[in-house]
Amino acid sequence: MEKTCKCVLRAGALLVLFLGHMTTALEVPLDLPQPPTITHQSPKDYIIDPRENIVIHCEAKGKPHPSFSWTRNGTHFDVDNDSKVTMKPHSGTLVIDIGGEKAGAYEGVYQCTARNQHGTAVSNNIIIRQSRSPLWSKERNEPIIVQKGVPLVLQCRPPEGLPSPVMFWMDNNFQRLPQSGRVSQALDGDLYFSNTIQQKQPMTVRVLNQDRVGERRPTFLLPTGNRSTKTVLRGEALELECIAEGLPTPEISWRKESGDLPSGRSSFHSFHKVLRIVGVTEADAGAYRCTAKNQHGTAHHIITVTVKAAPYWISSPRNLILAPKENGVLICRASGNPKPTIAWAMNGVPIESEPRDPSRTVEDDTIIFSDIQTGSSAVYQCNASNQFGYLLANAFVSVLAEPPRVLTQPNKVYQVIRNSPALLDCASFGSPIPNITWFKDSQTSVLEGDPYVLHENGTLEINVAQKLNSGKFTCVAMNSLGKKENHVFLEVKEPTRILKQPEYKVIERSRNARFECKVKHDPTLTPTMIWLKDDGELPDDERFVVDSESLTITDVTEEDEGTYTCIMNTTLDQDSASAMLTVVEQPDPPTDLELSDPGARSIQLTWISGDEHNSPIQNFLIQYEDALHRPGVWHNMTEVPGTKTTAHLKLSPFVHYAFRVLAINEVGSSQPSYPSRQYKTDPAAPDENPSAVQGFGTEHNNLVISWKPLTGLQANGPGLQYKVIWRQKDVDKDWTSVTLANVSKFVVSGTPTFVPYEVKVQAVNEYGSGPEPLVHIGHSGEDLPLAAPHSVQVLVQNSTLAEVHWEPIAPSTVRGRLRGYKVYYWKEKKHNPHHDEQQVLTFSRNKTHGKLPGLHPFSLYVFNVRVFNGKGEGPPSPNQHFSTPEGVPGPPAFLRITNPNLDSLMLEWGPPSERNGRLTGYTLKYQPVNASSELGPLEEIALAANETSVTLLNLRYSTRYKFYFSAQTIKGPGPAITEEAVTIMDEVLMHQPAVGVGTGYTAPPHPISPITQSLRPPFYKVRPVGSAFGNVSSSVRENGAVISWEYWGPDKNVYIEYIVENSKEDWKKEFVNGSQTYQIKGLKPGTSYRVRVVAKDQSDATVHRTEELLITVPAMASRQVDIGTQGWFIGLMCAIALLILVLLIICFIKRNKGGKYPVKEKEDAHADPEIQPMREDDGTFGEYSDAEDLKPLKGSRTPSNGTVKKDDSDDSLVDYGEGGDGQFNEDGSFIGQYSGRKEKDVVEGNESSAAPSPGNAMNSFV
Repeated sequence: MEKTCKCVLRAGALLVLFLGHMTTALEVPLDLPQPPTITHQSPKDYIIDPRENIVIHCEAKGKPHPSFSWTRNGTHFDVDNDSKVTMKPHSGTLVIDIGGEKAGAYEGVYQCTARNQHGTAVSNNIIIRQSRSPLWSKERNEPIIVQKGVPLVLQCRPPEGLPSPVMFWMDNNFQRLPQSGRVSQALDGDLYFSNTIQQKQPMTVRVLNQDRVGERRPTFLLPTGNRSTKTVLRGEALELECIAEGLPTPEISWRKESGDLPSGRSSFHSFHKVLRIVGVTEADAGAYRCTAKNQHGTAHHIITVTVKAAPYWISSPRNLILAPKENGVLICRASGNPKPTIAWAMNGVPIESEPRDPSRTVEDDTIIFSDIQTGSSAVYQCNASNQFGYLLANAFVSVLAEPPRVLTQPNKVYQVIRNSPALLDCASFGSPIPNITWFKDSQTSVLEGDPYVLHENGTLEINVAQKLNSGKFTCVAMNSLGKKENHVFLEVKEPTRILKQPEYKVIERSRNARFECKVKHDPTLTPTMIWLKDDGELPDDERFVVDSESLTITDVTEEDEGTYTCIMNTTLDQDSASAMLTVVEQPDPPTDLELSDPGARSIQLTWISGDEHNSPIQNFLIQYEDALHRPGVWHNMTEVPGTKTTAHLKLSPFVHYAFRVLAINEVGSSQPSYPSRQYKTDPAAPDENPSAVQGFGTEHNNLVISWKPLTGLQANGPGLQYKVIWRQKDVDKDWTSVTLANVSKFVVSGTPTFVPYEVKVQAVNEYGSGPEPLVHIGHSGEDLPLAAPHSVQVLVQNSTLAEVHWEPIAPSTVRGRLRGYKVYYWKEKKHNPHHDEQQVLTFSRNKTHGKLPGLHPFSLYVFNVRVFNGKGEGPPSPNQHFSTPEGVPGPPAFLRITNPNLDSLMLEWGPPSERNGRLTGYTLKYQPVNASSELGPLEEIALAANETSVTLLNLRYSTRYKFYFSAQTIKGPGPAITEEAVTIMDEVLMHQPAVGVGTGYTAPPHPISPITQSLRPPFYKVRPVGSAFGNVSSSVRENGAVISWEYWGPDKNVYIEYIVENSKEDWKKEFVNGSQTYQIKGLKPGTSYRVRVVAKDQSDATVHRTEELLITVPAMASRQVDIGTQGWFIGLMCAIALLILVLLIICFIKRNKGGKYPVKEKEDAHADPEIQPMREDDGTFGEYSDAEDLKPLKGSRTPSNGTVKKDDSDDSLVDYGEGGDGQFNEDGSFIGQYSGRKEKDVVEGNESSAAPSPGNAMNSFV
């Protein structure tokens, strides 16, 4: 609603501006001859300050510029002859310097005259009066004595002043006297009251309490009588006053006899004693009834209001510009009550005194000009007057012959908002008055009719501007003397709109509040966002953060509450939206706790609620402290609604109470109030007995009686004890009792085993016993059962399930509460005195049978049944046996394919680990699989139970087969295991050496096994993957090897993986990129490698791989650089000869024993920071990159002279030795360190067959 209202006000202001724009009087350009026009003058009634200079304004324009003169009190005022008076240059404004003079000497009626050769204009009569302060005359005020209850009027009689003084009354302390329904200040300043007050000089009023005056009906003190009259001028404020006396004080009301009081212009003041109506019109005349009323009666007074009016304009005369021989009219129309008289003057002289002009006719309020001639220019004055005032207006008649001119700025750009009015100016001048027409863009048709409106002053209006109205507009001004045109441009912009308004926020104190204000505006307009708080600027506080679309207030406080308004301004329009922020927090604690209406077991608690902090209190929580039993501990007692501030509390005896209250709202709870005073209740006998009473036994001959003790609040008095009472149930015996204190159980000994007892516990204190306690049934202690279930039978239902039946034992042998039955069973093994671990199944007490699931087929079981109670298990029933029938066997232990040939394969298997019966044979099924994984026809072979291998003949060469193998008993076949294998393609492969995973080189050689999957492969340390490879072969070179293979698998990511034999490093891999032949470069001579080909899927998981090949790169003769002949080495040896000798001895001993030199020791000896460290998890080394052939390997060192030979091979460094190229092994060590100058062929690992030379030994330690 607020947003809509703002928009309406803006549109209203705009409409007023438009109307003013369209009705502006015709202006003559100042470069053309014209009579004077008064542009500024002082007000008619001008009250001056005697301490300041007097400035009387009179400004006028004309061509030529007018001269000025003044009259004072109707006679010429000679400004030049008074040195105190000066006239401003090019102006008629007078400045009177009253320094040293009395301002009263210049009081009077002044009138300004402005004239040039074309006419004379005059100002209003300006009455100059000096302001005067009211002065009290000295007087003595005697005390006024009145009887209590009698009305009193204190007269003010203020002195005169200019302007009229403001009156008010003060008390003895010079404080403004407050008014009420009984004390009123009238409009004339008199005071109507019934209290002691003071006037301008302290006035004493004594009120006597003798012969007290009784209550009475109202009567009017002001005005008097039943009727009165009031006259008011139109446009002024009407104030009607009624002051009544009476006891009790009467209430005043108002109404208009002939209608309603004017809405929006009427208001009540001084406790309804004054009715005020502003902007009075003739419609406000009539009778107004004032009514005074109390419980004893009513009084009425009628005020008749008459509205008079000083003259006011209906149509004031306007400047008239005529061409020679044109006609025109000056109209001076005014109204008033009484009707004003119209008088005309020409150039300041009454028109009756001017010579008769045949072209001018005066008819009351109108002057008619016909066939006017050049030289008839003049200024005409119209005076409309009655007894209440006058109006004076100047209007000139200028006779000109002037071609059109357009006064609006050329190429002016107008910008408006879509759907709002657009006004395009075409201010023009010409005589005769030009005719205005408008055109748009290149159109030749005149713009008229909807949506265009052409106003009298030439302005073109578009009521509802749209985007299509944008463009170039041309206005043409034409009269009989010529034509003139002007171009303007209209741009229609999109309105500014707030898309997301800020929302009402309820925020907890110290939290953050964020108001969003998302705006859409025309992109060509520059927006400015302003945030206001309560229609004022935001506080200058860094907690208020404004960004492009939001306002954030951090750490809000109560002072931040209010209405926040987002205003988006552009140069053309604006939009705004508001939202309130309410800050809430926990309420303040209640105060002023009071206890009242004390009783033996009750009391009334009252309190005063604290500040809610904008979140209504939902509940009050009342807490108490028992200073006698648990001092310092507060307990919740009760809650009452947040609308109440009192509670009737029920209390317990023998408690020292203190109370406090917490207020709770949506935010949380307040701090506790200050505690109330302590209230003590008297002791009494207990109101209740202990709860949770029960009887049970812990031994077979006792009864334990337990209970939950009473709290101190429940004790009701000192000396709390418990009377424990019991007797055996259904036995004619008396109750036995014992009284105890400070305990919660009692043990009765010597009881029979598991018999029922009646027990009860009663609270007792020094003031009496509690109520009669309830009887509870308990049992004495249990003992182990004496008998086992009988008639035990078993029914075998299938190979894995049996059902056991039994008969329950006699209740007397249970000796306790029967809990259920347990069946123990286990499987016996033949030729083994030990049986499997016992299994136990428990069944509820109402069961006489139970099932034993999960048995093994073709097995012998033993079982027994036992009963159990709360004490434990009884004796078992005699052991019984049962056997389970045969079942289907488990899967075979393994299936292995060996000896692949061109057209045959050998299969080996192991019997199932779980035969579940007598094996009757095996079933083998197989079928070929093509390259697209499609299966061929299925073949089936039955095999005898005693066979463990079979050879399949007449198979297709280079073909993959899938095998399904299962065992069977008389119950049928068991689950099958599957394997895949491929027949070989070339007989040459039969002679390639095959290596099992991790087995190294073996002889005699066996064919490569194409096994890809095995359920339980007994001969493999790593899990083989189903093969899609075949015909794998290798050939070695000096520093590498060539591997070739065939592959028909779907995964195209094929890699060569290789590793130094017996190394614990990670496998190195190289991508093949679609080929089936690959050369591995950079292998170290004299070193053996394990090599395999693998295929990986998109997740880099291995899906196929070949068997590992063992290849050995031949050793090469190499020259070692003997650093023992180097100068720096000889010097070093001399300095540390003893240390070198010890190291050489250790080295010789180690080498002579044939031990391998660990890579880890070499790394520690070199201590090169660039060598990758050993992995902590498995002790292996990280990989060394040899992808860049031209770079030294990691771990290499620079020779002592700081240079590296550029003609070295890719995989060697001349850093150590006596001139030979030191070959670098895969594990980072030099081959030369393990051999002499003439190396022998390496047989295994990195060991040399000869002892190292001293120089070479040192190389291994450097």
